[in-house]
Amino acid sequence: MNLRNVILSVHSKSRTMEIVNWVRHAQIRFDELFNLFLNSEDLVIQRAAWPISYCVIDHPDLIKKYFKQLIAQLKKPGLHVAVRRNIVRLLQHIEIPSKYHGEIMDICFKFIATHDEAVAVKAFSITILQKLSSRYPQIRQELELIIQERWDYETNAFKSRAGKLLNSNYTFKQ
Repeated sequence: MNLRNVILSVHSKSRTMEIVNWVRHAQIRFDELFNLFLNSEDLVIQRAAWPISYCVIDHPDLIKKYFKQLIAQLKKPGLHVAVRRNIVRLLQHIEIPSKYHGEIMDICFKFIATHDEAVAVKAFSITILQKLSSRYPQIRQELELIIQERWDYETNAFKSRAGKLLNSNYTFKQ
């Protein structure tokens, strides 16, 4: 399969699933996909992010050797929202190596505090922080504060995700 050509040909859920099914649990095929994600032009990176998220959710071991590069990609300025969304989507479903917890928390806090960040990125970031707060309870107060500050300015989707988190773990009153 010429993966780059497949990625560029059609951007759809069925094409994404075709790539995911081609990769399955094969590290060598995932390596090819991830190499395009790191070293290609913007459109290929953007379109590769979607199948990468599904591959990693299904087979978390595939990303282990790339975690440092994944975080570096997430930190790139001007990164397309689709790339940010798919990276944080997969992070909410896997066990994040402890040496990256601090970086991931910083990134997720930044995402939820940024007024013009996409709602899906914010929602996935809230879930990641909720998971990490079980190990780092000291972040709960900061998370609650940011959510309270943003509450009146956010979408219903943000409020739904944040409200579920707060109602299950906090005494926050809306």
